Amino acid sequence: MNGELDRKVAIVTGAANGIGRATAEAFVAEGAHVVIADIDDDAGTTTAAALGDAAVFEHTDVADVDNVRSVVERTVDRFGALDVMVNNAGIASSFRRLMDDDLRDFHRVMQVDLYGVIIGTQQAARGLGRGGSIINMTSIAGISPGVGLITYRAAKAAVVHFSRCAAIELAERGIRVNVIAPGNISTAINAAFDTESIVGKLQPLQRFGTPADVANAAVYLASERSAQVTGLVLPVDGGTSTGPPPLPVSDVMRRQAPGDH
Repeated sequence: MNGELDRKVAIVTGAANGIGRATAEAFVAEGAHVVIADIDDDAGTTTAAALGDAAVFEHTDVADVDNVRSVVERTVDRFGALDVMVNNAGIASSFRRLMDDDLRDFHRVMQVDLYGVIIGTQQAARGLGRGGSIINMTSIAGISPGVGLITYRAAKAAVVHFSRCAAIELAERGIRVNVIAPGNISTAINAAFDTESIVGKLQPLQRFGTPADVANAAVYLASERSAQVTGLVLPVDGGTSTGPPPLPVSDVMRRQAPGDH
């Protein structure tokens, strides 16, 4: 590692597992101190212990503004600064199609996936002072239309627009706000999907994505290498949001009969 985040202090929400944990690991490897902010006390404590003195765990409900404010304040008190906020925590919504969805999970999904990002951005900006990086996690489901997961898709799409607006507002404080849109990554939230089939049919790069791939993008956006980057939406999806892989020529070309010119 190159010490890209040497002496920086970061909060990563939803960091007990999956992409959040991979991000915390990458940040620590690059020299940062990291607050593991999660509601899963056991996994959060285990993650922090595995990362050593550079990490601490804070029980954090991202949908509770007072809790988030307190975590930001305690982070600044403990480490003397806050440089990076990664609003990663998220939950899936019902997989049912629109006409069959009773939307019973609408409010909780919006509280975590959208409201949690909004208050995480707001409270972090107060702790960051002048300068710093905020990284918000959306999904390719928030930038490309699709079937099912309608509440999740709506929340993640709203994260994109909110973040770009926040990038404009917070630029006067020297704070950068960027978005990562993971897709087809092997995590618990994607366990219900046939990832192999999705990659084969929808992803130009025929490679399985990992949480570490997303974490590498987060390291870039947290580091000074992205000092002139704000308002960016960065898909980490093997090209899925760009378009599907090409069909074989035989499937798209009309068969020519003898004598055709």
